[in-house]
Amino acid sequence: MLRLLKTSAIAACVAAFAVPALAQTKWNLPAAYPADNPHSVNLIAFAKDVGDATGGKLQIIVHPAASLFKAPEIKRAVATGQAQAGEVLISLHENEDPMFGIDVVPFLATSYPASRKLWLASKPAIEKKLASQGLMLLFAVPWGPQGIYAKKDINSVEDMKGLKWRAYNVGTSRIAELVGAQPVTIQAAELPQALATGVVNAFMTSGSTGYDSKAWESMTHFYDTQAWIPKNVTFVNKAAFDALDKPTQEAILKAAAVAEERGWKLAEEKAKWYLEQIEANKMKVLPPPPALKAGLEKIGEQLTADWLKKAGADGEAVIATYRK
Repeated sequence: MLRLLKTSAIAACVAAFAVPALAQTKWNLPAAYPADNPHSVNLIAFAKDVGDATGGKLQIIVHPAASLFKAPEIKRAVATGQAQAGEVLISLHENEDPMFGIDVVPFLATSYPASRKLWLASKPAIEKKLASQGLMLLFAVPWGPQGIYAKKDINSVEDMKGLKWRAYNVGTSRIAELVGAQPVTIQAAELPQALATGVVNAFMTSGSTGYDSKAWESMTHFYDTQAWIPKNVTFVNKAAFDALDKPTQEAILKAAAVAEERGWKLAEEKAKWYLEQIEANKMKVLPPPPALKAGLEKIGEQLTADWLKKAGADGEAVIATYRK
């Protein structure tokens, strides 16, 4: 009996000492896009890398498809500690700070090398703004170049007049305004329903969002205008990050650097594939006609001037660095 009690006591002590070693921190990471979207796939790989590097000490649970918070709510949820990390299309928040919208200024950066250069030029200013909101930037990953989806031929910007145009940020709203289209605010997760019900009949987005929302079920044309290459950024609540031990912090930063490289590579590889899938589903994938391209470039000049006016000296400094 005594031996049994001793054995039980020893087992209890071992269990008590084992608890701290097994202590696990769980983080929620809300995201806005479907689980099979490259952004979500990259986030899930990032979460796995962190889990592996910390021996399961930090477990990051990715919640795709706006299942935990809707896209416009994610940033605030992380800032207020309702979630510990999150991923957003940064231009959704251009109204807070023009710098958040630099990557959606039409025709400013239209290739992946240009987009990366623009990101590096604007990153310090974006980091500073996020830090002032209690957030710490981890990494940024681009989308595919943006093109126009429509149900008819669009040969010039005049043909866009009167269209029910999906708007999801300041830039897309301004394009609608300048061409005489009717802007309708629709986030990516709501797009399939908006298309099915005819709430919108034209929009500008990447090949991947067109593919995710099965644009071919209601659209007939995709004009590959390559207007801009927007980015998603992943960030953490700074207080939650600071509460972790040093090795865990280092594991997150290392996994974030890997995720950024992997994400850029994946975006470039998949951009062409998505357009091939759209074409395979009987949509016309076309270069923009000369008159449409010229009209959009003129709009681009107007929106760059508008953006610089809002962004002031900070914006001018970033554009000067980018254009060096």
